Amino acid sequence: MEQFKGTTIVAVKRDGKTVIAGDGQVTMGESVIFKSSAHKVRRLFDDKVVVGFAGGTADAFAMCEEFEKMLNKYSGSLMRSAVEYAKSIRSQGHNNAQALMIVADKSTLLILTCMGDVIEPDDGICAIGSGGNYALAAAKALIKNTKLSAKEIAIKSMEIASDICVFTNSNFVVEEV
Repeated sequence: MEQFKGTTIVAVKRDGKTVIAGDGQVTMGESVIFKSSAHKVRRLFDDKVVVGFAGGTADAFAMCEEFEKMLNKYSGSLMRSAVEYAKSIRSQGHNNAQALMIVADKSTLLILTCMGDVIEPDDGICAIGSGGNYALAAAKALIKNTKLSAKEIAIKSMEIASDICVFTNSNFVVEEV
């Protein structure tokens, strides 16, 4: 059975704002657009945390659900929830899950993997998914060479990725914290 996958998520932190943007495409295998309006960027914990996920759909949803449980358990503390999520995943042993998630609150931006990694980007920019490297390169260039806001950079980066990556469309969901 083919897995549902394919997306682009980018996060940009600038001037006290963090924006996560994602496209709406869900791809089955390498050649079928299964859905074009999925929402892979969401708000959690009373809208104080934004997450964007990419990878196998079932794995990504399970990952998001488990992380949300940690947020609730640790009163919305993003870093503590991420670390405890990672410990939980690692204690379960190696699995075949294939998903990544970007999580952010007003002060912290992290990438979480389904293998139990917690990664904080050096420069306040990160991206995941099949078009992630395109969006990441665009965001890095825009943040260094323009005075655009975090939201404007995220949207322009997604536009560039959707022009290049066949697994990325232009139905964007954008959330800011």
